[in-house]
Amino acid sequence: MTLSALRPSAPDDVPPPRPPSVERLLADPAAAGPIGTYGRQAVTQAVRAVLKEIRDGGAAMAGSENLLARVEARLADENRPSLRPVFNLTGTVLHTNLGRALLPPEAAQAVAAVMTGASNLEFDLATGERGERDDHVAALVCRLTGAEAALVVNNNAAAVLLVLNALAQRREVIVSRGELVEIGGSFRVPDVMARAGCRLREVGTTNRTHLRDFEEAIGPRTGLVMKVHPSNYAIHGFTAEADEAALGRLCTQRGVPFAIDLGSGNLIDVSAYGLPPEPTVRAALDHCDLVTFSGDKLLGAVQCGIVAGRRDLIARIRKNPLKRALRVDKMTYAALEATLRLYLHPETLHERLPTLRLLTRTAEAITAQAERLHPAVAERLGETVRVAVEPCTSQIGSGALPVETLPSACLALHPPKTLGKRGEGAWLKHLAAAFRALPVPVVGRIGDGALRLDLRTLEDESGFLAALDAWRGVSDPA
Repeated sequence: MTLSALRPSAPDDVPPPRPPSVERLLADPAAAGPIGTYGRQAVTQAVRAVLKEIRDGGAAMAGSENLLARVEARLADENRPSLRPVFNLTGTVLHTNLGRALLPPEAAQAVAAVMTGASNLEFDLATGERGERDDHVAALVCRLTGAEAALVVNNNAAAVLLVLNALAQRREVIVSRGELVEIGGSFRVPDVMARAGCRLREVGTTNRTHLRDFEEAIGPRTGLVMKVHPSNYAIHGFTAEADEAALGRLCTQRGVPFAIDLGSGNLIDVSAYGLPPEPTVRAALDHCDLVTFSGDKLLGAVQCGIVAGRRDLIARIRKNPLKRALRVDKMTYAALEATLRLYLHPETLHERLPTLRLLTRTAEAITAQAERLHPAVAERLGETVRVAVEPCTSQIGSGALPVETLPSACLALHPPKTLGKRGEGAWLKHLAAAFRALPVPVVGRIGDGALRLDLRTLEDESGFLAALDAWRGVSDPA
């Protein structure tokens, strides 16, 4: 008989070890770091939560050091900011869901300069009296667009709402039936008119509207004629629309204000940079009384809405009570002013304005970048993901030139050949989720059997590779 046979066997009903107490864990020297970072109260609550998971059977028992690691991981997750930087590799430059325009450094510096201290937001330094906050940008907007006056609200939808309510409340607003658009977030022009207290008067048909349609509709109850730029759709084929210049002359003759909702807020001739043509604010104001447009689309600044045009109409709009409800803060004015000043130097604008710089990148330059990154990305992702450099197309986004695309290049991430077509869709979704779970999330688009990382908007190559250093791999989700 061996000695081991003489040893008593362990009973089957031995209880599992009890977890340490809250006080013991908090007294552990390893707890000093989390307490210094998050505070004793937060660490205590996290310790109790982790211990409860163990008691309830939701987590395995571990030593004090491992338990505190769980506590710290829990606290780090709880304290991670909800609004985080991401790599937008979707191919949509002005991606509404990913923050639209990137601010130039000058704008970020201007915001930082006013956000932590007092500023002359509504104070006239020359007279020592109360000032008008729109004055910080109005002169620049007028200089760049030819407008007589301008004001700023929190987005272009607010600008449209304010114009309608101030100029046409309880009156008719005439709009072509083909321009009654719905944009993101179920924003519908007819609904906004109803909220503004206006009565919609549709003219023409979906595909054809003529000047005579407006001539017949304008009457004593007309408060405004509005043209809505089709920023998120296009109608092709048998179409017609009233000439803006002729429509402007008609409104002047009838004494009715004419407004154009331009949407994307383009201040320059983008065709001079090789991009598809898009109407400018200055050109629109040649034919109408007011233009409304966004600050964070083609203009390339911060989210806001701008109303520019006739001085007397702007004065009426500014007196509307909604103006105060829709006004913007000092950070918005600082960022907008700094961005508008870049337009005063057109010779360097394509280099200093991120939106224009990204839109004008050539396919050749992007392809060269993809070839340069390919080996490092393939090495980090391992053999499970097949990485290839492939051509693709980008789009401007945020409703600007919706049917136009820009030639680009991407890193196409294909599933392993052993997977088969049936599991491809689930695998790609799993892969996309893994990229979104990186410390700095990477957002691409799935298409044509691959997760495609369009590099048009990638300028921080080292940061992108550093984010991939945390790659944990991806497996078949099934």
